[in-house]
Amino acid sequence: MAESPKDRESLAPAAMIRRFDVFAEYNRIKNEQKGMPSDQAKGYALWLAKVIAARKFARTPEKRAAVTELIRKGREQMAAGRRYPELGGVPQTGELFDREIVERMGPEFYRKVFSPAIAAAVAEHKSYESIRDRLRVQWNLRRMAR
Repeated sequence: MAESPKDRESLAPAAMIRRFDVFAEYNRIKNEQKGMPSDQAKGYALWLAKVIAARKFARTPEKRAAVTELIRKGREQMAAGRRYPELGGVPQTGELFDREIVERMGPEFYRKVFSPAIAAAVAEHKSYESIRDRLRVQWNLRRMAR
């Protein structure tokens, strides 16, 4: 039996959905559209989300320069043929994406609600900035109502 939209609307995430989660998924989808294999697309999206999050907290010029250097090194790693960029010596893999993003919010919520909603927004050419909070708020309200 097919699941109705009402059934999907009743699903709540196991944890609050962060901008980080939306950014990572948005970029995973964009990476796959560019032809990147799924596992690699997940790893690169996770790496990028972590680097961008670090940049947000880099308050001094030195720290901002360090984050810019981190971005440069990660892009060089990928251009040189490395399958996954590394952070702190840890490869940012699809498996790590699944553990840090999918498992955190719950695989059923991810599969039935989160990923399809982000994919629809990407298909409609919506920017990350235009969807990041609009989508998160409704899901987080469901979570709080549990």
